[in-house]
Formats: sequence, structure tokens, C-alpha cells
Amino acid sequence: MPLEASEEVFAALTRRHLDSAYRLAWAILGDTGDADDATQDAFALAWRARRSLLDPARFDAWFGRILVNVCRQRLRQRARSVIRPLDEDAEPAIADASQQTSARDAISRAMARLDADHRIVVVLRYWADLPVDEIAARLDVPAGTVKSRLHYALRSMRPRLEEPR
Repeated sequence: MPLEASEEVFAALTRRHLDSAYRLAWAILGDTGDADDATQDAFALAWRARRSLLDPARFDAWFGRILVNVCRQRLRQRARSVIRPLDEDAEPAIADASQQTSARDAISRAMARLDADHRIVVVLRYWADLPVDEIAARLDVPAGTVKSRLHYALRSMRPRLEEPR
């Protein structure tokens, strides 16, 4: 068979087996990026070794062996890589905008459940950043009353704002 004809046969075989090769690589590696890379590497190796394919009817077995070996090599490389787990308590380096929106929504809902007196002291203390004595002066109530209202308001809001563990 002329060289051009064998290259055309090889190209047709690889097109026919591309999807199944990718699925096999993904099943072995469990990662789409690694599966893409392994499939491409395997086809490149197979192309370079195409003259060793004596029987095109046996392409599945021949190529399957190449693909599995490439996947095995990738798994071994993974095992040698040092992977340090992230600290679960660490804050993300980049703030998640949806997290802020979600937190703001939760605070709004918790504030909506407070009665007017409790809501006012929370807003004056934490939004307006006023000290307890100034809040007491504005509301014409003793400082102890402001502290009490803050305490009960925050105690009421806390269960709605804490994440379940």
C-alpha cells in the first residue's frame, strides 16, 4: 500500500475512534483537561508509530494500548506531584461577588424580622457607626437600654446569619 494511502487510512481510523478514545481517557483520569491532553498525546504517539500497525482491523487494540499507557503515565505523574490541601478556613484571594450579595440578602431578611426599636439601634450602631452613648442620646433612652436592645437584636439575628455546620 502506498504511503499516502496508509496515511489516509490512519486518519480515517483516528477520526472514527476519537470520541471513544476521549471517553476512555476521561474514565481513567477523571478530569476533562487531562483527558483532552492524554487523547491528543496518544494520537500523536500513534501517528509517529503508525507504521507499526500491521493490521488496520486491530486499530482498536493497538491504539487502546497506547492510550492506556499515556493515561497511566499521567496518573503516575500526578502521584509524584506534591499537592498541598487548601486551608478550608482561609478566605478566598478574590472576593466572590455572589457571596457578598447573598450575605447582604441574609442580613436584610434578618433585619426585616426585628421590631422597630431593635432595628433602629442595629442600624445606628453598625451602619452609622455611632457609639452607644450617642445612640442613647439620639433616642432619648439610657445607654443600658441601647445595649440591651443591641444584645437581643443580635441574638435574634445570629441563627439566621450563621452557616449550618
